[in-house]
Amino acid sequence: MKIFLKAGIWGAGTALLLSAFPVQAQKQKKFIDPANMDRSVKPGNDFYEYASGTWIKNNPVPAKETRWGSFNVLRDFNINAVKSILEKAGADKNAPAGSVEKRVGDFYAAGMDSAAIEKLGYNPIKGDLAAVDAIQTQPELLQKINGLRVSGTASPVYGFFVGQDRKNVEVMIPQLSQGGTSLPDRDNYLKDDQRSVQIRDAYAKYITTLFELVGTPAEAARANAATIFKIEKQLAAAQLSRVEMRDAYKTYNKFSLDELSKITPGLNWKEILSELEVKGQDSILVNNPAFFTTAAALLKTIPLNDWKVYLKWYLLKGSAPYLSTPFVNANFAFTQALTGQKIQTPRWQRMSSLTDGNIGELLGQLYVKEYFKPAAKARMEELVANLRKAFEIRIKGLDWMGAATKEKALAKLAAFRPKIGYPDKWENYNGLVIDRNNFFQNIRNVNNWSYHFMISRLGKPVDRERWGMTPPTVNAYYSATLNEIVFPAGILQFPFFDPNADDAVNYGGIGAVIGHEMSHGFDDNGSKYDADGTLRNWWTDEDRKKFDAKADALARQFDGYTILDTIHVNGKLTLGENIGDLGGLNVAYEAFKMTKQGQSNKKIDGFTPDQRFFLAWAQVWRGNILPETAAQFILTDPHSPGEYRTIGAPVNMDAWYKAFNVKEGDKLYKKPEDRIRMW
Repeated sequence: MKIFLKAGIWGAGTALLLSAFPVQAQKQKKFIDPANMDRSVKPGNDFYEYASGTWIKNNPVPAKETRWGSFNVLRDFNINAVKSILEKAGADKNAPAGSVEKRVGDFYAAGMDSAAIEKLGYNPIKGDLAAVDAIQTQPELLQKINGLRVSGTASPVYGFFVGQDRKNVEVMIPQLSQGGTSLPDRDNYLKDDQRSVQIRDAYAKYITTLFELVGTPAEAARANAATIFKIEKQLAAAQLSRVEMRDAYKTYNKFSLDELSKITPGLNWKEILSELEVKGQDSILVNNPAFFTTAAALLKTIPLNDWKVYLKWYLLKGSAPYLSTPFVNANFAFTQALTGQKIQTPRWQRMSSLTDGNIGELLGQLYVKEYFKPAAKARMEELVANLRKAFEIRIKGLDWMGAATKEKALAKLAAFRPKIGYPDKWENYNGLVIDRNNFFQNIRNVNNWSYHFMISRLGKPVDRERWGMTPPTVNAYYSATLNEIVFPAGILQFPFFDPNADDAVNYGGIGAVIGHEMSHGFDDNGSKYDADGTLRNWWTDEDRKKFDAKADALARQFDGYTILDTIHVNGKLTLGENIGDLGGLNVAYEAFKMTKQGQSNKKIDGFTPDQRFFLAWAQVWRGNILPETAAQFILTDPHSPGEYRTIGAPVNMDAWYKAFNVKEGDKLYKKPEDRIRMW
């Protein structure tokens, strides 16, 4: 989740028509390659294995990765493209001062100067740690918490951001979110299963190691770990679950600053906003008011010295990836415990990703110049138009939705705004200082710049031209409050799209991704927002009940899937993405059937057009994943595991049964009356 409600396909995905990398396309001889399949398996028994079994067997997770599949192959290809851009920019001694090439090259070169980074050790944060040590009073503690946020150094205790008011979407408003914890999910603190205990042990070791690296005696470092965990566990206990956090109405709570101050004794939000350099605001949105009541009580009752330890920890953990090797290694050791990753990602790859993540619209200008052509954008716009038309046909044909709701749904669909490839207007990060000789300070400068840019949006019109992803990103998303679907240049490649592929492959790939993002506007959460992006009910009560019944059935379907033998998928956590897949694949199939190939039965490489459509969908989701990562994702990822994304939508589509002659008695068979038909 970003500043406004978003949903994506893999965090997301789609493919294009004119591949950004034509050389790669030329090497792809068979878009549906039987050599990747396991045709000894009946598709009706295990469509995932049938479609991708041999590929899965031959493509284990590389040591530097936590999972490996079609997305990862494309991301790996893309990060190498980014690397070539960055190395070229970094080596250009003649780039003019202030130019995109100079700034991007300096940022990357500073990150690659490991000798300078090693020499500094933890000197970059010594002053910050000393400043925390100097805190003497409760008011000073609160000032430091706010100061860390403003400087971009850390975000302790809670989250703060500026975003659209979901019930008044033309207004930007300060917003507060539950936070204050370091482990990936609140259940990591609250459950006592073996994996949770192992993660907590690794976490204690991580905290202890970082404190020892800055000179804290071993016994005191271990005591610090216990102190930090105790504080964070109490904050975790006050947090809503991830499923509860998906409720758009439950998490919309508007307060005047005086009202919020009354339920959080000791926290004066007028003073806090002033210290956060926010001016002229009289109200604020809070996603979990009870959390802030608890946090306020803890800030008063927990000893000041314990809070100082907690703040030091926020400085340490936030800085560790950017300090010398012992800190980086400690950070990776904890990552290993969470994910099972075998070896650290190479430095060049980390710095390439960091550059994209921090100044992505500078890097993006160079990326699209070299790897994305205008013809690709034009073809993508055509595909989006085709999918929109197919979605309109499907809405009009729904047998469970009444005319009044259909009219509103069609208005929302017509209001969708697609963004493709890259922004029309680039963010140039005016005022951001980048020093080729000071990597750590560059990180601080970006964080500080980003904070002040964020709060500068208050009092201004909502900027509908901004993007929530950078152009090289292999992903896509839907924003409910902006009612837009966004497809960065990085994902517009095979296996999602290829200019040389037949329509079945492109519609089963990119078409399903476009449909997926469109369907997010009508999933269990996105459907609560109207055509303007406002959180407002546009359904009749009867139609909403019918929709909710279908959503509940889909949640139960996914609840029944397991990984690692015993861990169940969370059907409610993944519901929005599963609706996106089900709606998206149906809409893509509808659009495909309007094409010449879709209306024929001509085989390619032994497969009918419909078979190729569903096999294209399946090969997008093929992959391997480390067991530790798989287990963690069940807690934290709103997307279902790849094997269940492969089968979850098709088993509800009559066309899939017909394409592969799936019959009663096959393991994946669902009776026609049990198939879930939504969009």
